[in-house]
Amino acid sequence: MSDERIAPSTTAAGRGAPGGERRHADRFSTAGAPHRRRRAVASAMALLALTSLIAGIAVGSGPGTQVGHHPLAPSGPRGFFARIHALAGTGSGSFQARELAAENGAINRTLAYTPIVRIAGSEKREIALTFDDGPGPYTPGVLAVLQREHVPATFFEVGVMLQYFHASTSAIVARGDPIGDHTELHQPMSELSQADQRSELLDQAAAISQYGAPFPRLFRPPYGVYNATTLALLHKYGMLMVMWTVDSNDYLRPGVASIIKTVISGARPGAIILMHDAGGDRSQTIAALPKIIKDLRARGYRLVTVPRLLLDDPPPHDQDVTAATALGAG
Repeated sequence: MSDERIAPSTTAAGRGAPGGERRHADRFSTAGAPHRRRRAVASAMALLALTSLIAGIAVGSGPGTQVGHHPLAPSGPRGFFARIHALAGTGSGSFQARELAAENGAINRTLAYTPIVRIAGSEKREIALTFDDGPGPYTPGVLAVLQREHVPATFFEVGVMLQYFHASTSAIVARGDPIGDHTELHQPMSELSQADQRSELLDQAAAISQYGAPFPRLFRPPYGVYNATTLALLHKYGMLMVMWTVDSNDYLRPGVASIIKTVISGARPGAIILMHDAGGDRSQTIAALPKIIKDLRARGYRLVTVPRLLLDDPPPHDQDVTAATALGAG
């Protein structure tokens, strides 16, 4: 491998609601005219109606929820805010967990008819930016641009690099972006034995798991090369090979303008864009990224992760699955 590639809540839950009812009671408890008592009753009834409405929203917030099939949420603001807190968290009932389950389902459905994806469907104007070879010294710069522009991305990491740059892996996990397997040592898979290929896959998976990443469902072969043994191992471990639609050629450092032109000219619905956040000097990639994002959005594209791309617009069945043995990008 040359230097141009890889070197070995607090929430407001329950605040004020019961006390609010007591304040209403205190305000209208003083002996006074009958109309004051009627206003007190009316206010109490209005508060009760609002509380019932909020509880109903909390119970029926999930898609397809039926009251007869689920226990009622606790009535009142306390139950409502507790529900919101749960949905915003990372537990089994959270939006994040539901989305992860849906995306894993999309990967499973894709694997049912193809072991490789090079492009997703074309019905929606969505594109996935992907970054290979990290983490590395330029990964924080890439993440800073993505964070500033509110763009998700998919990262294919090399396991050995985590011992030096694992802070970026932790940052990617915190962002909620998927991390795919790019092997442990960035070796050409087609030149390895079955045992060595297995080690390349599983050692990388073990490395990223130390920093909170789940077992990778996505795999990208270094240099884009693989063979039948690679495909058999991916099938065994439930992993989908993700190739690319457009190679930015940023690893060649052709200049910022060239990187932008290559990506934008190749953009189309369902495209998977190959870029790099490590493996060499990636300053040109970082400089090109804001313009790429701006131009893709100006053309009406929504930028998503690879799993989201598969979920929103399933890939066509006619993916090229021919084994590749010639070294290329990746």
